[in-house]
Amino acid sequence: FISQMNFDQEGNVTSFEKKKTELFQELSLQARDLRFQHSTSLIARNNCIILRMESLKAIVTPHSLLVLDFRGLGLEHWLVLELAPQLASQSHSLPFEFRALDAILQHKVNTLRARLNVVEPAMLDTLESLVDPKILSADRSKLHVLLQNSKSLSELETDIKVFKETLLKILDEDEIIEELCLTKWTDPRVFEESSLGIDHAEEMELLLDNYYMQAEELGNKTRELKGLIDDSESVIFINLDSHRNVMMRLSLQLSMGSFSLSLFGLIGVAFGMNLESSFEEDARIFWLVTGFMFLGSGMIWRRLLSFLGRHLEPSVAPLYFKLLLCHLWFWSWMPWQHWN
Repeated sequence: FISQMNFDQEGNVTSFEKKKTELFQELSLQARDLRFQHSTSLIARNNCIILRMESLKAIVTPHSLLVLDFRGLGLEHWLVLELAPQLASQSHSLPFEFRALDAILQHKVNTLRARLNVVEPAMLDTLESLVDPKILSADRSKLHVLLQNSKSLSELETDIKVFKETLLKILDEDEIIEELCLTKWTDPRVFEESSLGIDHAEEMELLLDNYYMQAEELGNKTRELKGLIDDSESVIFINLDSHRNVMMRLSLQLSMGSFSLSLFGLIGVAFGMNLESSFEEDARIFWLVTGFMFLGSGMIWRRLLSFLGRHLEPSVAPLYFKLLLCHLWFWSWMPWQHWN
C-alpha cells in the first residue's frame, strides 16, 4: 500500500491508502515510472506529470494532484494550509497543472532559500570573528562551526545545481514543454484559447524559466559565500603569518641579546676566578667593568639588529639604555662594604 493525499481543482483534500498496482492501472502508468530513482526529477508520462523534489513525491493530472508517501516528512502543514488554497485559486485562467507545478516549484525554491537564510548569518558571524586581526590564533570551536556551515553550504549548492539542471533540461526541449501542458491534449477548448492568442507552451516555458532564474540567484549567493570563505581563509593565514613573524622577530632579538650579554659576560667570569690581581683593590673597577659589559653588550646587540635588518621601534633602544643607567645608579648607592 501507498499513502496518498489527493487535491482536486477546488482545493478539496482527501487522504487514503491504495495498492500500487491499483494506482498504476488508474493512471495508466508503469511500475518503473514511480520508482523515483533521482532526488529531483520532472517528467511527463501518459498525460501525467511525475515529479520529485527531495522528499516530496507527486503526480499531476489534468484534474488532480496526488502527493505520495507524505507521512512523517514534515509536509502536513504546507500540504493542508498552503498548498490547498494555492490550487483553489482562480486568479488566472491557466489550467490546473500550471497551478500545481507553480505551487510545488515555489515550495522547492522557498525551502532552498530558507536553508540559505539559516546558513548565511551563522557563517558571516563566524568569519567576522575569525578574521579579527587582534586574534593571535584561530579558535578551534569556531573553526568547527565554520566547517559544519561550509558542509551545509556545499550540500545546498549541490541541491540548487541539481534543481537548475532539471529545469534546464526541460527548457532545452520544446517537445517536453508541450507534453507538460496536459490540458491541451484532453480539453478541446484549450486549442480554441490557443488560437485566440494564449500559447500554453509559452506560458509553461515562462513558468519554468522564472523558477530557474530564482534558483540561479540562490546559486550565485552560495558561490559568493564560498568565495568569501576562501578570501577569509587567506586573511586568516595572513594574520597568523604576521603574528608568527612577530614572535620569530622577538625570539631572534632575545637570542641576539642573550648572545651579546654572554659574550661580554666572559669578562665577569674572568674576574670571578678568584685570581689575585691589583684590580680588586680599587672600588671603581667594579663599576667600570660592569658598565663596560652592559655598554658593550648593547652595542653588539644593536649592531646585530642593524646587520640583520631587524630594527626595533625608536622607543625600545632608549628604554634599554635607561634601564642600564638606572641599574648603574642603583648599585652606585649601595655601600661598598656590602661587597666585602
